[in-house]
Amino acid sequence: MALDLTEGSITRRLLLFALPLMVGNLLQQLYNVADTLIVGRFLGADALAAVGSAYALMVFLTSVLLGLCMGSSAFFAMQFGRRDMERLKNSLFLSFLLIGVVTVVMNALVFAGLDWIVRALQTPETVAPLMRQYLFVIFFGIPATFLYNYFANLLRAVGNSVTPLVFLAVSAVLNIALDLLFVLVFRWGVAGAAVATVAAQYVSGLGIAAYGLLRFPELRVERRHMHWDAAVVREIAGLSVLTCVQQSVMNFGILMVQGLVNSFGKTVMAAFAAAVKIDSFAYMPVQDFGNAFSTFIAQNYGAGNGERIRRGVKSAVGTAFLFCVVISLAVCLLARPLMGLFVQPEEVEIIAVGVGYLRIEAACYFGIGLLFLLYGFYRAVGRPGMSVVLTIISLGTRVALAYLLSAVPQIGVTGIWVSVPIGWALADLAGVGYYLKHKTMLLHARQ
Repeated sequence: MALDLTEGSITRRLLLFALPLMVGNLLQQLYNVADTLIVGRFLGADALAAVGSAYALMVFLTSVLLGLCMGSSAFFAMQFGRRDMERLKNSLFLSFLLIGVVTVVMNALVFAGLDWIVRALQTPETVAPLMRQYLFVIFFGIPATFLYNYFANLLRAVGNSVTPLVFLAVSAVLNIALDLLFVLVFRWGVAGAAVATVAAQYVSGLGIAAYGLLRFPELRVERRHMHWDAAVVREIAGLSVLTCVQQSVMNFGILMVQGLVNSFGKTVMAAFAAAVKIDSFAYMPVQDFGNAFSTFIAQNYGAGNGERIRRGVKSAVGTAFLFCVVISLAVCLLARPLMGLFVQPEEVEIIAVGVGYLRIEAACYFGIGLLFLLYGFYRAVGRPGMSVVLTIISLGTRVALAYLLSAVPQIGVTGIWVSVPIGWALADLAGVGYYLKHKTMLLHARQ
């Protein structure tokens, strides 16, 4: 089912389109949450620290592919809004080719640099062998990550957010089942958790690719579409590369923070590993709402509906605010029992550190909720460079303050936590200010 976002009730259509994205990405979080929960409860603190640090790295690597796919998706949505199916199909061929090459090169590089990566993350000696073992297996899933994200973003660009949800649901359930089998029954340790994740990734990646090609013939590329169009490549590259840079800068900053966290020892590593999963799980729906908002903006931008875009901005900000208030209260109140899902009750220090992190971040969720809307808006109106600027402001502040504040003995690791919402707030101010100053220009598509 495809949803045309250029007509009908704005809030209702946005929510109808966003809901499957929200549910889908919550399920996607189960890939890593299942690993973390099962590893933390049954394999101990060293294994939890290893998987947690590996998660930060994989988020960074995935962000490269996700950014390229999301940038291409914005271009797809613009062509769909203009009803230019021939140009859309040519862009499908070119973008798949280009992102596929990036995937192959990336996969080769991470395998070649595995030992260097483990050292660069300042991994403690007791954790390093487990982390290397986990990463060696998990890297095999990178091609599957590309397939899933490419076809999921293509279907979402034309208003179909349900099909990606279905494939994620199947693979998430499979991931959990295989985690339990490989870790608890076969006793494969952290490698078993990695094998479970990779197997589930290939189910979703290959499955959605096959389904998309078979069930949506209107998107099927034919021989006449397989040609080089420099103009299309420039537009796709402009959106995709800058979106990739934005995603990569964001997650590289997180990776730098992970290295700083690791320097505080395995107790803080384990606490951060569990708490960041809860944190990501909590604000993931508003991130997906931002992605749905981006598709809404891109379709209407392509169709030249400036007034509908303006009304959509107001609707999206109000909806995101209400969601963030509710989820902020829930996480602040339930921080301790949520940490208890990942850590044994006797690990009092780990739980205390994690609760401190969660309560600081959760109190400021609207900051990141608004930032996700700004990222989506600027990507959709062909200004991905502005998303990069906002990311640099947010992450630059976060990384700089994290290193400065955590070096003060009286502040310590809390300095890492408080640097995050400060970065969000500064980026929000810059993004909203730019929108208000250039609103007329931003709301009208270049035909």
